[in-house]
Amino acid sequence: MNYVEILGYLAMITVSFSFLLKDVIKLRFVNAIGCTLFIIYGLLLGSYPVVGLNIFVACTNAFYIFKELKNHSK
Repeated sequence: MNYVEILGYLAMITVSFSFLLKDVIKLRFVNAIGCTLFIIYGLLLGSYPVVGLNIFVACTNAFYIFKELKNHSK
């Protein structure tokens, strides 16, 4: 097993774990970390559909995290 494959498994575990969280902000934050790992994994493999999807999901997570934090601070 090489480091790229290990990175893929780590990304998979992180994204999977995020769906077990009840707090939506924590879920999105952990999921964004997993997406970032998948982006790196996809780049290392040259798999641009994996990269593109995970960039979209990470940006969506970031948008809603910042939106919620902004609303929460009011």
